[in-house]
Amino acid sequence: MSLQTLPRDSQAHAPTATRTTLIRDDAQALESARALAETFKAQSAERDRERRLPHEELEAFTRSGLWGISVPKAFGGAGVSSATLADVIRLISAADGSLGQIPQNHFYALEVLRVNGSPEQQKRLYAEVLEGRRFGNALAELGTKTAHDRTTRLSRDGAGWRINGRKFYATGALYAQRIPTSVIDDDGIQQLAFVPADSAGLNVIDDWSGFGQRTTGSGSVVFDNVYVEDEDVVPFQTAFERPTTVGPLAQILHAAIDTGIARAAFEDALHFVRTRTRPWIDSGIEKAVDDPLTVHSFGKLGIRLHAAEALLQRAGEYLDRAQALTTPENLAQASIAVAEARAISTEISLEAGSTLFELAGSQSTLAEHGLDRHWRNARVHTLHDPVRWKYHAIGNFYLNEVNPPRRGTI
Repeated sequence: MSLQTLPRDSQAHAPTATRTTLIRDDAQALESARALAETFKAQSAERDRERRLPHEELEAFTRSGLWGISVPKAFGGAGVSSATLADVIRLISAADGSLGQIPQNHFYALEVLRVNGSPEQQKRLYAEVLEGRRFGNALAELGTKTAHDRTTRLSRDGAGWRINGRKFYATGALYAQRIPTSVIDDDGIQQLAFVPADSAGLNVIDDWSGFGQRTTGSGSVVFDNVYVEDEDVVPFQTAFERPTTVGPLAQILHAAIDTGIARAAFEDALHFVRTRTRPWIDSGIEKAVDDPLTVHSFGKLGIRLHAAEALLQRAGEYLDRAQALTTPENLAQASIAVAEARAISTEISLEAGSTLFELAGSQSTLAEHGLDRHWRNARVHTLHDPVRWKYHAIGNFYLNEVNPPRRGTI
């Protein structure tokens, strides 16, 4: 794969804001998501196979107004419930596992803004989102002691700041007008800088080569003495030093992506077995859909998929309660509910993507069908904040009444 370096040294290189619809409520958001999902599904396999970046699809996604649905009503947005936000991401992810991933950190940054931004910052940045500006992310780094550690520096320069460092797994940065960036200030405190994408010294590099979610553009962002205004820096670390819903909001969106990928794999498996799969020669049946082992497997998958979708809805309800009244108790319950949804969505997305081939047969592995993308998308995405630690947090909560840690990974 060739690497494409995109210097953001002039407005000409940065994506321009898209004229958007203003969504008013949850029902309109879901209706819009369902309509878009039908459109996005049509070419999803081709985009994955060719690694065709979804610029046109993202413009349609933005025009729909869905990128602004979490903006609070007090600032002109729909202020949809967490359950609705998760369902929107689930629907888009079922259509295209990459398109569902791209706005995840956009909504994460908006939640940080909600809990930690000043009224002036909220008014200005929320207005940008409602006008069609997309936020990317530059959070993760390679080569640090743990995935949680950061080395990118924020240094004072007069009335503003300078950023120096390199980020990776920067999903959305390639398509963004602003890139929320986690940085360490002169006092060793982590901040979130909402950096304009056309800033001098900022380079986005399309070096994402993951075998799944191939069109997210989740490559590198390099900051070479990039200037940022003081008004664009929002406290970040303090969001995890007191009860806030930043962590579970991030995780419920991950669960929604996995649940959507699982739904896509399940539906494609149903279609393929109905239309192409042949019965086993010794089964004594005429059609593959009558094979009792196949029927049994689809039954198990259907139960677990519906359980994942139900737990996602339940987690959204717990998260809404915690956002309305953020007490340690409500936050812990929301975090555990989200962790449960994340655990089962991880399991079913991988299981559905793998069982598809087991039930559909050798034909289903042909590149022309593109069915391998579901397992690849699930395998790559489920590595985000892996669930093996979530099982421990869930068990410790129920058995020992220990609240989960306040981090963006639980």
